[in-house]
Amino acid sequence: MTEDESNVVEFSRTASREEPRKRLLPSRLLEARRAQRLNQTELARKVGVTRQSISAYELGIKTPEPHIMRALSQSLEQPIGFFTRIDLPTFGPPSANYYRKVGPDTKRRNVACATYADWLAQTAYAFDPWVNYPETDIPAFDPESPVGHTYSDDEIERAAEEVRKHFELGLGPISNVVRLLESKGVIACRLKIPDERIDAFSFWRGERPFVFLTSEKESAARSRFDAAHELGHLCLHRWVGAEDIEDAKVLKIVEREADRFAGAFLLPRKSFPNEVYSPRLMAFVDLKCRWKVSIQAMVYRCRDLGVFDEQQTVNLYKQISRKKWRTQEPLDGEDGLPFEDPLLLSRVAKMVLDANLVTGEELCQKLGFSPSWIGRLTGLKQNEYLTENEISLQPRLK
Repeated sequence: MTEDESNVVEFSRTASREEPRKRLLPSRLLEARRAQRLNQTELARKVGVTRQSISAYELGIKTPEPHIMRALSQSLEQPIGFFTRIDLPTFGPPSANYYRKVGPDTKRRNVACATYADWLAQTAYAFDPWVNYPETDIPAFDPESPVGHTYSDDEIERAAEEVRKHFELGLGPISNVVRLLESKGVIACRLKIPDERIDAFSFWRGERPFVFLTSEKESAARSRFDAAHELGHLCLHRWVGAEDIEDAKVLKIVEREADRFAGAFLLPRKSFPNEVYSPRLMAFVDLKCRWKVSIQAMVYRCRDLGVFDEQQTVNLYKQISRKKWRTQEPLDGEDGLPFEDPLLLSRVAKMVLDANLVTGEELCQKLGFSPSWIGRLTGLKQNEYLTENEISLQPRLK
């Protein structure tokens, strides 16, 4: 008996609408609540019960009545079947999730992201019996110095150059970073997480790497930098454990290293400086169009490489502030550079569905997630994997 199966609550056929004595797994309730970034008090308020009741449901010492179970299902936006399924298999044991921040103010967000990571890995693995994902081809590095386990700036520059050489990229701009990652076996997802400031995060499941990107940013250039930043983590920090990055000092170091890698990977030191022909701010607009990197990141890169001295860098940042480019630069927004959206998982899912290896309804049953969550994780629209009749049968929030 698995750990999940050892702590269950049975509820009636009325609540499940499936088969008698379906069992509610308290861990599923906890998981769904965390995914919605709700604490027990907030969920209790939405459902109309006490916080103590929610706690009892999650501990498995109390059974929700059928009408409460339906309210929980609606509030947490998951079907009843989600709360009765055991853990789905995935590609292997989890690594640390590389978040940008830790601490009390970000704990709820990071717990939610850990749940999204599990769900994405489970969803991707569901198609593994039918498809061959691209082979994982992510170079790995270790710091040369055993003291402090940190990389020097030159080590990071050389690592970025080695990765470019390994990927046969040359020294020019990279056409599409997200497609590049997917071709090297990374499973990527762009997920909208309302009211949260999440840039991106990455993780491993066994030998399979994953990258989550946010859809909240209005800058495709900054999103590309995020993708390169996460590649930096995948290449440089696989040996870093979850307990390590809970230390704010360690986290700051690995984040700085990933930023340096992203700059070196996107703007090689052997080619990019040759194109910086002027310290005037407007000269960077054309460079942004070509290299698809934000103006602020290019200025920072020029400082790192000694193209500009400290005073020139300060002057450029002052101009950026005066022009109000801190949040939105030229070539950002809807009419700017196009976003690089993941395609691998949506193509895999569509291939399997089009080949009738599984139906949309069977996929929903297999995963247990709501159709909306399957769509968010795979990038598919509901009408791409469910018939009109099946869509009409899906539960909706009031």
